[in-house]
Amino acid sequence: MSGLVYKGSWLTITSMAVSVAITIGATGCGTGQSLDTATAVESIESDQDDAFGGKPTDIAIWPALDIPHRDNLKVEQRVSELLSQMTLAQKVAQMIQPEIRDISVEDMRQYGFGSYLNGGGAYPNNDKHALPSDWIALAEEMYQASVDASLDGSSIPTMWGTDAVHGHNNVIGATLFPHNIGLGAANNPELIRDIASITAKEVMVTGIDWVFAPTVAVVRDDRWGRTYEGYSEDPEIVLAYSKAIVEGLQGKADEANFLSSEHVISTVKHFIGDGGTQKGDDQGDNVIDEQGLFDIHGQGYVGGLTAGAQSVMASFNSWHGVKNHGNRYLLTDVLKDKMGFDGFVVGDWNGHGQIVGCSNESCPQAVNAGLDIFMVPTDAWKPLYENTIAEVKNGQIPLERIDDAVSRILRVKVRAGLFDKLSPALRPLSGKLELIGHERHRAVAKQAVKESLVLLKNQNNILPLSPKMNVLVAGDGADNIGKQSGGWSLTWQGTDNQNSDFPGASSIYRGIEQKVLDAGGRVSLNEEGAFTAENRPDVAIVVFGEEPYAEGNGDIDNLEYQRGDKRDLALLKKLQGEGIPVVSIFISGRPLWINPELNASDAFVAAWLPGSEGDAIADVLFSTPDGQIDTDMTGKLSFSWPSTLEQTVVNRFDADYQPLFEYGYGLSYGDKDVSSVVSEVKAVDLTPLQPLAIFNNVVKAPWHLSIGTPDKQEVISSSIQTHGPVNMRTIDRMVQEDARKLNLDGTEAGVVVFGANFTKDLRAYASNNTVVSFDVKLDNLKPSSVQLSLVCDTPCRTSVELADEFQQALGSGWHNITVDLACFELTSEQLSKIQSPFLLTSKAEMTLSLSDIFWLPQYHEQPDISCH
Repeated sequence: MSGLVYKGSWLTITSMAVSVAITIGATGCGTGQSLDTATAVESIESDQDDAFGGKPTDIAIWPALDIPHRDNLKVEQRVSELLSQMTLAQKVAQMIQPEIRDISVEDMRQYGFGSYLNGGGAYPNNDKHALPSDWIALAEEMYQASVDASLDGSSIPTMWGTDAVHGHNNVIGATLFPHNIGLGAANNPELIRDIASITAKEVMVTGIDWVFAPTVAVVRDDRWGRTYEGYSEDPEIVLAYSKAIVEGLQGKADEANFLSSEHVISTVKHFIGDGGTQKGDDQGDNVIDEQGLFDIHGQGYVGGLTAGAQSVMASFNSWHGVKNHGNRYLLTDVLKDKMGFDGFVVGDWNGHGQIVGCSNESCPQAVNAGLDIFMVPTDAWKPLYENTIAEVKNGQIPLERIDDAVSRILRVKVRAGLFDKLSPALRPLSGKLELIGHERHRAVAKQAVKESLVLLKNQNNILPLSPKMNVLVAGDGADNIGKQSGGWSLTWQGTDNQNSDFPGASSIYRGIEQKVLDAGGRVSLNEEGAFTAENRPDVAIVVFGEEPYAEGNGDIDNLEYQRGDKRDLALLKKLQGEGIPVVSIFISGRPLWINPELNASDAFVAAWLPGSEGDAIADVLFSTPDGQIDTDMTGKLSFSWPSTLEQTVVNRFDADYQPLFEYGYGLSYGDKDVSSVVSEVKAVDLTPLQPLAIFNNVVKAPWHLSIGTPDKQEVISSSIQTHGPVNMRTIDRMVQEDARKLNLDGTEAGVVVFGANFTKDLRAYASNNTVVSFDVKLDNLKPSSVQLSLVCDTPCRTSVELADEFQQALGSGWHNITVDLACFELTSEQLSKIQSPFLLTSKAEMTLSLSDIFWLPQYHEQPDISCH
């Protein structure tokens, strides 16, 4: 989020006996006023005690760890020899990590980047359905280019890093394991080690060297959109898991197969405190004291680093107002000097640009603080590379700090054998396509699904069910592999997927169907829970829950499930009202306030985000045909479950600890269920008319984005896509992929549609001074009509002309445009059946970017287009 200004800026430099110039400027690095080192250091030290909320730091809190493979003379000699042969440009290139959508093989050949990545939703050839062979081909081309010696004789192999966070989740057909929150409920480190080992193998099949995992965040506020990336609210499980998963990915540090050809480099992330930000704000501020930072948020690093993790990823969050990417105390004094970490620190997606005084294109503060690799997607990589070289030459970054960073990168490459291994296409596992989604891998994933399920309610021991019954399966999650897999599943947000995108996977319904039919029972699927009198079910299994999301796009302000739109509760009550026993399977990335849904269920199972092997749930739900328990419920909560929707912070060992279900709770079959009707009273009315989010960082459910012509559109399913006269790609405005850039070539009318499969009742917005608000950046527009329309299914479509507003915005950056809802002249009945709340149509040749599309009620300013 380049350009944001944070209060309480803190300048960090390396304390070295050299004369350097420190530059401080309000408009970015490299501009402003210069002062010498001694003056700057004196100024910094005078403010040191106030840098973290007025509390001096205490390095004694942090342990000196027993880091394996440190000070290996042979490794250090090779690193020193390599470093001595490198130019400054080559060194800085090792510190630059661009993204595959923003560089070419020729760029790699010219610059010799030390590493590169594919972000969520990025694929070889921009093809979501790229085959493993396509991944291998790109890995091979990048590798060969990196050792092609065209940049002043450089021949250092590059590394490809990927977010394989619940399996090799970017690749079609890969095994997707339950997300971390479910694995935490299993509380089985040996299972975790096996999962990590399998993930490493599937990654190695595609020629990739490096995985951005494990996440060791200890989540303290469940409003955080990354809650499901955490194993637990308590460091107990996280400590054990971090060691196990690093050993699974890299091999055990004391064994001969450490970082072998069947293993990948692992990354312990995000350093540090990302799970403890105020109000669960992704990339927000953690204000815990230093002892708590270590005791709660530091334990995953103790486990991961002592297991030999070779990289650590800096976190987006701040600690007491100081961005971690620029925090020298944490990155250098604590992590490297005191704890003894000798691998490299990599940044997160343009995280350096969030440091006060920095931008995505320039940030000496991050290097001086201890960041070794800039993760720099978008076209910012080139100016960052050039500016960093210049900042070394002008003294803003000491050459000694560059040499230290590059030595750390080279050390990891030497340890990982990258100088000695065959090229990616020729490595032992490369191209063994049978390993992608291998039967044994899926069997381990099925075990993980079974062990992750937590039984919260089981009235009258309704579970396990007999498979000989007549079973109705309902709910929009029943036959939806994308929903059950959650975020980071083929696409970054886990959206824009369909079952056919997951070959070899199984939905929850398919497992139930197979189990029941094999036993001679009857089964039917109806999402709305409908059935005929002749086919009245004995039981209904309803599968429902959160829509997929990732990172800050999942942040919420309270824990009420389906606030203001209780469609799933209505389904449960409908079935209960018809006298049908209800078993609820709840898909979610966090505990939520589901008291009404709990009361409307006879049994309730927290299934979390089980991944690609949804059929395994049926093995636990059903008994054998002769009534014996097949697989017991063994999962236990690693997160406390809230008793009220306001109970957003409820953690084991809290002083006033009163959850609905305690940490460690989970029924097994045969346990006495003493649960009763729970309170559905909301302490505060939190359901006034809210802004309707259509596109805010991501396309918001239930809407989806389509492009094309008025007669034919195609739903967007990848980060770059063309249909008819319209081309779309994701871009970064403030954070990762939070805007969409659209090119209309003008050959025929093009449309950009945010729509839904079903109509939405938006009548409440009619009498609330509502405007349609959106941010737009116009780079090109040939004079022509541009219309904004609303569409309902009566049918109706009404439009407002935007050409004047677009012409005024042309070429002058981002603009917010507001249109009075009254201008669309829709009746109350029409507003009750909206299919598209935002549709742009134009015959113009036009290049525009869109972000932040809302319907805003209670708007009291003058809209840009007003009809009152």
